[in-house]
Amino acid sequence: MPEINSGDTAWVLISTALVLVMTPALAFFYGGMVRRKNVLSTLNLSFITIALISIQWVLFGYSLAFGKGFGSLLGGFSFLGLQGVGAAPNPDYAATIPHLAFAAFQMMFAIITPALITGAFVERVRFKTYLLFTLLWATLVYDPVAHWVWGAGGFLRQLGALDFAGGTVVHVLAGFSALAFALVIGARKGYGKAPMEPHNIPFTVLGAGLLWMGWFGFNGGSALAANGIAVNALVTTNTAAAAAALSWMFISWRDNKPSVLGVVTGAVVGLVAITPAAGYVTPASAIVIGAVAAPISYSCIKLRKKMNLDESLDVWACHGMGGTWGALATGIFATKLVNPSGANGLLAGNPGQLLIQAAAVTVSILFAFGMTFVIAQILRRAVGLRVTSNEEEVGLDISEHGEPAYA
Repeated sequence: MPEINSGDTAWVLISTALVLVMTPALAFFYGGMVRRKNVLSTLNLSFITIALISIQWVLFGYSLAFGKGFGSLLGGFSFLGLQGVGAAPNPDYAATIPHLAFAAFQMMFAIITPALITGAFVERVRFKTYLLFTLLWATLVYDPVAHWVWGAGGFLRQLGALDFAGGTVVHVLAGFSALAFALVIGARKGYGKAPMEPHNIPFTVLGAGLLWMGWFGFNGGSALAANGIAVNALVTTNTAAAAAALSWMFISWRDNKPSVLGVVTGAVVGLVAITPAAGYVTPASAIVIGAVAAPISYSCIKLRKKMNLDESLDVWACHGMGGTWGALATGIFATKLVNPSGANGLLAGNPGQLLIQAAAVTVSILFAFGMTFVIAQILRRAVGLRVTSNEEEVGLDISEHGEPAYA
């Protein structure tokens, strides 16, 4: 019978708290980039997700993602209501911490992923439709893919796909789901004609700083132990964020001036890109991963603008494409010298790992985009995705919540 390690348990509990803080941090990151008449609505889209998915996860989400009974495509009903998930470790997932600690840590990932998608449709989505969408999306998209990649018996896990902390499960899913939803809901009123400048960039800087801090729990905690791999993940996380922030700064400086919004966006993109690789690559590799992530996402934002697509806060460019690059980079830079339980990548003599990573990303992209497109279309016809033209003009803070952000 495996024994609980108090140090490992303490680290995972702290990491759980750090990852929870990332969702209100995301709220401020997004909230600063919208117009002042929509800031409360934007903040609340993230905050209410904490409440909604916390309940979904306890009732059945964890069971669908990490339970057994439905084979390689879905977990099952073995952990409904977290029955059987208690103080004893589950060696399928973490042999030195209580099973309930693992479930709580994973809950925070399930919370932030749909919150990330909200950046695609801020300033025009109906609140009640968002609640329905989030519940459906978590159940039909997130939980199955979490099982594929991380669940015992999941087919991508059996294939050998590496995703240390959610590059595919969190960022690729959120980014490509955001793209699908944006295509269905359409652009904001006046998009491309009326000014839609961020109303409070200091909010966004604050949010980015808190995200950077929380990411130490996101990636470092994914070692599920207070050990050398957790330390490596923490250092590679910081390194990639720093490299991407600098890379974005120089790119934007070349085009115009070194934008503060650009610097903090670059840092987040670096954090996204290192997420699948953090426990498998060296700090030197993390520099390359972060530095390359910035121009990829920067170029995708320019492409999105050229296509006149109002995917409002660039979730696809930053999370979808940043996560895709990170997953592929894991197949390039991973080495068993860092993590013996991982795999060697292309540069360590195993080109097959890159093919496995590409296959896992492709399957996840197609599933997330397709399912989200269908869910959004059904909701559009059944209850409507967006507020009325007048409600959008007034702003969602007043029209959806009946209160202004500022006196």
